This record gives sequence, C-alpha cells and structure tokens, in this order.
Amino acid sequence: MKTLTIKSSAGEEAFFDRGRNLAKLPDQGLAIPEESIICFDDPSEMLKLLSVARLALFKSIKEQPGSITALSQRLHRDRSAVKRDVDELEKAGIVTVESKILPGHGRMKEVRAGYQKFRLEAEIL
Repeated sequence: MKTLTIKSSAGEEAFFDRGRNLAKLPDQGLAIPEESIICFDDPSEMLKLLSVARLALFKSIKEQPGSITALSQRLHRDRSAVKRDVDELEKAGIVTVESKILPGHGRMKEVRAGYQKFRLEAEIL
C-alpha cells in the first residue's frame, strides 16, 4: 500500500535516523515500506498547501477520479479554482494528471490520487 506522509520537519537528526532504520530492514529480512514523505520546515507552509478546500478535493479525487470539470461540478466550485488546486497538488506529487483519449471526441485529463493512504503529522517545537 503506497502511503504519503506530509509532516512538519522533525529536524536533520530525525531524517538521518529514519534513513539508518530503513537501511537495517533488508538485513532483518523485512521489506522497506512503500512510503513517500513530504517534509516542511514550517507547519504554516504545510497548512498553506493543504487547505480545507484542497483536502476536500483530494478526498473527492480518491473516492472517484475524474476530469477537472467533473471535480468542480461535484464539489460545487469554480473550475479555475479547482484547476489551480489540482496544479498545486500535482506539483507536490499528491495527485497525478493523465491525458486519456475519449472514443469519438478528443482527449480528457483525468486526475487521480497518487497514494492510497495519506497521513498528516505536525510537530511544533
């Protein structure tokens, strides 16, 4: 199961501790977990990326992938605002946007969740 963890920074030492612990797993016959981490130095930057509207958008995408137009209609939001939010989530690697061929009438960009599980962690020191 692919997991994404988005968290505020726990510092440089925590980063290296995690790396050392992951490096030990194969020696113990264990698999390295399929996980990605996005780490922010400042918790307010994390909250800037993950606004209430973007979290609702991610949840909607995870439940039912679709076009930006379909997502905006489902969420009752302006299409251009949803497009901006999708662009930011894609830039962070949280969602993917793929171009699909529609039989008989052109192409569509489909937005999909990049991860099955999404975990938020905030630590304020």
